[in-house]
Amino acid sequence: MDVSARPLPRLPGHPWTPPPPPVTFSHMSALNLDDFADLIERPDGGVRRDAEERRGRLAVPPGALGRLDELGEWLAAAQGSVPVKPVRQPKVLLFAGDHGVAGLGVSARAAGSASELVRAVLDGASPVAVLARHAEVPVRVVDVALDCDPEALPAEVGGYRVRRGSGRIDIEDALTAEEAEQAFRAGMAIADEEADAGTDLVVLGDLSVGGTTPAAVLVAALCGTDASVVTGRGGQPIDDLAWMRKCAAIRDALRRARPVLGDQLALLQTVGGADLAAITGFLLQSAIRHTPVMLDGVVSASCALVAQRIAFRAPDWWLAGQTSGEPGQAKAFDRLALEPLLAHGVTAGEGMGALLALPMVRAAAALAAELPVRELPDEKPADDETAVTANTDTNTDPEPLA
Repeated sequence: MDVSARPLPRLPGHPWTPPPPPVTFSHMSALNLDDFADLIERPDGGVRRDAEERRGRLAVPPGALGRLDELGEWLAAAQGSVPVKPVRQPKVLLFAGDHGVAGLGVSARAAGSASELVRAVLDGASPVAVLARHAEVPVRVVDVALDCDPEALPAEVGGYRVRRGSGRIDIEDALTAEEAEQAFRAGMAIADEEADAGTDLVVLGDLSVGGTTPAAVLVAALCGTDASVVTGRGGQPIDDLAWMRKCAAIRDALRRARPVLGDQLALLQTVGGADLAAITGFLLQSAIRHTPVMLDGVVSASCALVAQRIAFRAPDWWLAGQTSGEPGQAKAFDRLALEPLLAHGVTAGEGMGALLALPMVRAAAALAAELPVRELPDEKPADDETAVTANTDTNTDPEPLA
């Protein structure tokens, strides 16, 4: 399967036009991350100003809708449309992979068991699958580095597999340089597939065992913090001994990460993993393709932080769906200047928290588009103006008093 990068040429500003078909870079010998900074533009500022002006004329007083106003304006700019269009084709996208560091006992789940999480989603038995079914939102699972036989899962899940599991990042690289680029390009290819299919909002999550450990390493490395500051207890909480093992693994991996901080692809190779590299590529290519993305837990947040280092405008295309209580996630969202929409204490992962925020985004779009708009004084109908003029013309001077 060809997973070559497909960046797009620069798109026009205002007025907005649909993104052109992707340009293939299949003949590139190496991935040039600097291209993303040139190719990614912010959502259309002119459209956002038009949306703000329209909001000021809605019958509901300014400020009465809280963050729904901000969401509606953001979505209008991302779509290039005033009034904003409904979110009709959202999709939950879950990148799956195992991590060698899980063998240290840093997770409550057994090392190499992420395929069980995938199977639960495919069988409709996981929390995100139940919610997605009731919300009528399709779920797509992509196996990038599961530690299981490819034949154990449907073919459509494993089409982008890079390797079986990722390396133990406290003592070795997660990937080879070639695998890191392959995973990154796989994420880009998936972003193109979703954009071409008409997906208008992606709810992004992960299915991993041990994934929060490399995610915490990335956050600590990019934010310049210590391991203890970003070490959380994971979606299935771990005890104190496991937390100390996890903190030690993050500390050791952090030492290995610092020498490659200037090269984001090398950083993902050294202390990331195939799923994290794929998510990073997906986020950047989605920004090029003008596809809004809602982030979920610390894994997607850490990849967003790496993507921000590559292209500083990219975060303008993302929303933070929820706060999970993971310290690394909070640190990443703060650095990205993204305020989570929800804070319900959901730690299940799998994109579930972000999916819970989807109705809020849809509500913002509906209100911005369908609430009545007040007419301005100079917007009176033409027939009313004619009637006023006619009435004025027929007026006569008052009769003199007797």
